[in-house]
This record gives sequence, C-alpha cells and structure tokens, in this order.
Amino acid sequence: MDTESDFPTASILIVEDDPQQVWLYSRALRDYRLTCVSTGTAALEALRKETPDLILLDHVLGKGELGGEFLPRLKDAAAHVPVIMISGTLDIQGQLKALQGPRSASFVVTKPVDLAELEKTVEIALTECGMGEAVRMLQSIERTEKAENDEPDRRYVERLARQHDMLKKLRASGQPANVSQFSRDYNVSRRTIARDLRELVQRGQIPPALYPEWDKEPVA
Repeated sequence: MDTESDFPTASILIVEDDPQQVWLYSRALRDYRLTCVSTGTAALEALRKETPDLILLDHVLGKGELGGEFLPRLKDAAAHVPVIMISGTLDIQGQLKALQGPRSASFVVTKPVDLAELEKTVEIALTECGMGEAVRMLQSIERTEKAENDEPDRRYVERLARQHDMLKKLRASGQPANVSQFSRDYNVSRRTIARDLRELVQRGQIPPALYPEWDKEPVA
C-alpha cells in the first residue's frame, strides 16, 4: 500500500501485518507519504528501492517474523533513518533492549496505540532524530576536534545542517522552494541553494515538484 502527496511531507515506511492497525496509522498519519508492508523481509526490500524518512516497526509481523529481530538489519540498511518500535507484547526488558545499543530504535510505543501520542512522536522523530541527530553529532565532533581548520569537512557539515533546516522549512510551509529567499536566509549563493535542493530531491526527501529545475546544472 502506498499513498502519494504533492506536498513536501516526510515519507514513512510502516511495517505492520494487521490491516486494522494499518488503517488506523494511515488515518493518523494521512499527511505523510506512506508505504506499508507486512514483514521485515518486505521492509528490507522496500529499503533497497527507496529510503524513507522514518520507519514505523511493529514487533509481531506476518510469516512469524519479529520486528525486534529485524531492527538491527533495518538500521544497517539505513542507519540515519529513525525507527519507532510498536508493540503490545514486549516486556520492559524487551523495550529497553530495543532502545539500547548502536542499532536501536528512537522510541518504543506500546499498544493500544494512542494516536495523538503517535503523531507527536512521529513529529519529534522526524525533526530531532535521524538526520538532525547526525548533524548535531558531526557539529559536536567539529567543536571537540577543532575541525574548523579542515575546510572540506567543515563545509560538508555546514551543508548537511543547512539542508536539514531547509527540509524542515519546506515541510512546514508546503510551498515550492524559493531559491532567492533561501539564498538570503543562509547567506550563500543561489548556486549553492540549487545544489542543496537537487541533493534533497535525489535523496527522495522532497518531491521534484518542489524544485522542478533539480535535474539542471545550477547557475549562479
């Protein structure tokens, strides 16, 4: 099941085998672009085709698979993508295990799922976890190692931070990218903003409709 949107909404991969739960999530998360699969195996296949902004992973899945067992493999396939684990069967120890370690979930939500809580958790995961967390870690490493002397590395971190901030603004506004405005906001050239937008489109984080010129060479 896939749902499409013309707006710059985030994409969520829902891994759940219960049609009723899928319907509830689809209703609560209707403002996002959703792809739904019923097994961990199918989720790994979906990641090979497209990288989502967030994964919603149930613990008990179809064909006897367990989301908790697939969590490390999903994180290996897309380490920067936050995962929200959902379960009605995991005990406290199981929930803690899912939240600990290098291939862990960002959140665990228990069933029955409070949809208002789920919406808030999804919003936090999209804005603060994943790419946002990676940017903060890189910035922290720069400060610790005084990496400002390494110009290429510094520019790379600045570009990721700027792209993440642009992405949040585009999702909030629901409007096509204004290259000139972004250029003024970040005090960089239009060419730099055009390249940022092109990379966001190429990574599938924004639809091409938000920046139709994405496949053209940026101009000054």
